[in-house]
Amino acid sequence: MSQMLERLQQEKIVAIFRFIEDQYADQAAQALLDGGISLMEITMNTEGATTMISRWREKFGDQAGIGAGTVLDLDMAKEAVAAGSQFLISPNLDESVVDYGLKTGVPVWPGVMTPTEIVRAWKAGAELVKVFPMASLGLKYLTEIRAPLDKIPMLASGGVDLDNIADYFKAGACGVGMGSKLVNMDWVRSGQFNLLTDRARKFVEAASAL
Repeated sequence: MSQMLERLQQEKIVAIFRFIEDQYADQAAQALLDGGISLMEITMNTEGATTMISRWREKFGDQAGIGAGTVLDLDMAKEAVAAGSQFLISPNLDESVVDYGLKTGVPVWPGVMTPTEIVRAWKAGAELVKVFPMASLGLKYLTEIRAPLDKIPMLASGGVDLDNIADYFKAGACGVGMGSKLVNMDWVRSGQFNLLTDRARKFVEAASAL
């Protein structure tokens, strides 16, 4: 088990930064850290993603675990790792990315939906899979696939809020990925970083209570 997976199983939440402008990125990340969330991914379709990843690794050090999201292929994976990503998350399964992660020692958490994809990712060497899109699949789906595939750690991404976060863990998720419900871009662009911290703290408290 990688250090990042151990950290995820303890902290339970990955914050997803998608399309955040560079000028706001550092303050937004600090706001989440202040609220108790330290695992963060910047999606590779965000302008300047690799620059931000490199800067966050230097700025936040061991305080945060910084990864890249929306890593669609091997070229993106290499870019992200060169920038300093400590883990790679994808919406899809690309075995060449999983293999690259194994060779470089960087955890790869690929996106999957069907039982076949889940087992394929596991056999390819993924230590964890991201079940996506959970908002559309629903919690009952997660409960059903966990029954036969209970040995494979699953990160649930999509549809998590304060009202249902406990249900995701009851359904068998070892962690959740959260975007706009956590990184509210209206608050970010208006400089209300205190609201990000408050929201983060509420989610951390909800996850810790489980």
